[in-house]
Amino acid sequence: MRGLIKLKVLFVCSGNVYRSPLAEALLRKLRPDWIVDSAGLRIVLPIAEEVKEYLKEENALDLLKKRPEGLWEKRLIEYDLIVAMEPIHKDYILKLCPQCRNKIVVWNIPDPYLMDKSDMQKIFHQIKAKVTELASLQPQVY
Repeated sequence: MRGLIKLKVLFVCSGNVYRSPLAEALLRKLRPDWIVDSAGLRIVLPIAEEVKEYLKEENALDLLKKRPEGLWEKRLIEYDLIVAMEPIHKDYILKLCPQCRNKIVVWNIPDPYLMDKSDMQKIFHQIKAKVTELASLQPQVY
């Protein structure tokens, strides 16, 4: 008998300020049946206001986490899929969890920190497109 899997996904970026919390909230909206989380390599800033504004427009602000979280707070081995925003994030994840190698994908999305609003919006739209593609997956167990 075939059944649907409740996929457990972790998004990782540098500070859990822009990219990963945005991706987390968008995927939570599209796939409420999945377990979705995010984390950063280092935590020094709150989640960006620009992310909150974008998620408000997407009717997903209520799905945004309250504060950034560090990668060290996560049990990486428990995730089915880990999305690293850049190759450096993958390298860091592998130092913490070498056995996670086959669970990691890299999206190559640049950090919007210090970008102007127009370029930042392009990054946000790029993340939304990738999240929408990911949400269309139908993982199954046999």
